[in-house]
Amino acid sequence: MQETIYFGGGCFWCTEAVFDRVQGVLDVESGYANGHVPQPSYEQVCEGTTGHAEVLKVTFDTEQISLHTLLEIFFGTHDPTTLNRQGNDVGTQYRSGIYTTSPQQHEAAQALVQSLNQNKVFGVPVVTEVQPLDNYWPAEDYHQDYFARNPHQGYCAYVVGPKVHKFLQTFAAHAKKDA
Repeated sequence: MQETIYFGGGCFWCTEAVFDRVQGVLDVESGYANGHVPQPSYEQVCEGTTGHAEVLKVTFDTEQISLHTLLEIFFGTHDPTTLNRQGNDVGTQYRSGIYTTSPQQHEAAQALVQSLNQNKVFGVPVVTEVQPLDNYWPAEDYHQDYFARNPHQGYCAYVVGPKVHKFLQTFAAHAKKDA
């Protein structure tokens, strides 16, 4: 069975590069979610006034990978403890968020955030917001598959590449064979 969930973990180039390599993920798409402006542009989102987060739309096969495993990969490949920031990317558009498409996803994500906080897994509180998906809009074409097309671009080489490497080391059992 196929499901779709949306993850905001900072720059969508990073999250796309990671989830594109996850076994059981059928499709990824960079976009913008949970803001108040219809059909926002990248420039508008970067201004921080639309309310949108940069997100990754993740379509996955539930028979190949569980939602729980996807959530573990999400929490293991970005910093869910910094409000509106991932590294040098600062602003509400870079917030940590899980945007759900069903009550079951919402419940599972909230339960995991609560467990991470109760068990003090990160030593400080997880600030990841969990909300139903609202007002999603795909990012412009030049953002799609950005890391795959630009692996030597500065940001990709120094920020995205290390995240992909961390995923491949930490979650090797869930990596596609050609990753």
